[in-house]
Amino acid sequence: MTRTAYKYNDIIHRCFRCGYCKFPTNWDDVNNCPAYARFRLESYSAGGRLWLIRAWVNGELEWTEHLAKIVYACAACKNCVEKCPLSFSDEIVNMVIAAKNEMVELGLLPAPVKSFLKNIQLHGNPYGISAKKRSQWMEGTRVETYSNQEFLYYVGCEGSYDTRAQQAARALGELLLKAGVSFGVLGKKEITDGNEVGMMGEDGLLEWVVEKNIKQFKELGVKKIITLSPHSYNAFKSIYPKFDGKFEVFHYTQILSDLMKKRKLSDLKEIQKKVTFHDPCFLGRWNKDYDSPRNVLKSLKGITLVEMERNKKGALCCGGGGGNFYTDILGGSEDSPARIRAREAADTGAEILAVACPNCLTMLEDAVKAERLDDKLIVQDISEILAI
Repeated sequence: MTRTAYKYNDIIHRCFRCGYCKFPTNWDDVNNCPAYARFRLESYSAGGRLWLIRAWVNGELEWTEHLAKIVYACAACKNCVEKCPLSFSDEIVNMVIAAKNEMVELGLLPAPVKSFLKNIQLHGNPYGISAKKRSQWMEGTRVETYSNQEFLYYVGCEGSYDTRAQQAARALGELLLKAGVSFGVLGKKEITDGNEVGMMGEDGLLEWVVEKNIKQFKELGVKKIITLSPHSYNAFKSIYPKFDGKFEVFHYTQILSDLMKKRKLSDLKEIQKKVTFHDPCFLGRWNKDYDSPRNVLKSLKGITLVEMERNKKGALCCGGGGGNFYTDILGGSEDSPARIRAREAADTGAEILAVACPNCLTMLEDAVKAERLDDKLIVQDISEILAI
């Protein structure tokens, strides 16, 4: 039976699997789609996935767990959007999300996705950890709770709960304090930003999260937000205005870049290191900011910045988007995008793989360890590099 509720019945047939969606911008390999890089099957490419979705919504294909895995393997990195030459290219990821919407409505979800969404609903975070522990990351710091400061520092779920990302959250807090920035955090009152909820197709839960956050922000008088995660940055900048949640939103590298221009972080230690940078998809391809992180790194004395062959809009995603940092659909193999990316970083001769996203931080650090490169290459968030 045709799924008439599917939003893109009128254009999804226009994808004819030309294969451009798999390439990076320099055309050097056909594995710039993280799911295709992991499985090397056409069904996991953007074009193959759209054909399967079309067959399912048209009633030509029955739902299976395997089909759901293929759909949810999309990391929403937007490489396909960059490479597709057709007029509907901007809608490719949206077409996949719309298929997820249909699966949510029918209750046809992979078990890890169900777990992710259930934990958000019950606990406000994907890990299912009590909100009472959300402020543990700030213990021993001088970071204060929000009470009418200029900025709300939104830490996010990874920075609040993941032990590795907590280090980046603390480092950024100390840097902002050092620069004299007026900011506060929500602590135990913080809940997820909803970005991955939206990418997983749970519109009802997304609306609940967004409206709850907007209500709290407005009651506290929040006007400006600094985010640790590009995923949070994307949510507050692009999703929240649709629900009348209009705030000035900054990814932290944008703030640090400005602070360094104004010499408010001029006494940082000189670091004689060769560094390469991994572009986070939700800062780069989703929001077109490739320069802020690089400007920060280039401003550091002693740093030599070397680029991986695939960089900026042609960068290979680490595979953590779309909730995959939790569901791990793209993991478990030396062909996982994070491990491929770790090898690419090592090939530059860099001593530090710099990131600007807590998802990328945990994904790539695990990958570097799996590749046994941790004696040559360390993964650090930009905030950590500055805080040394």
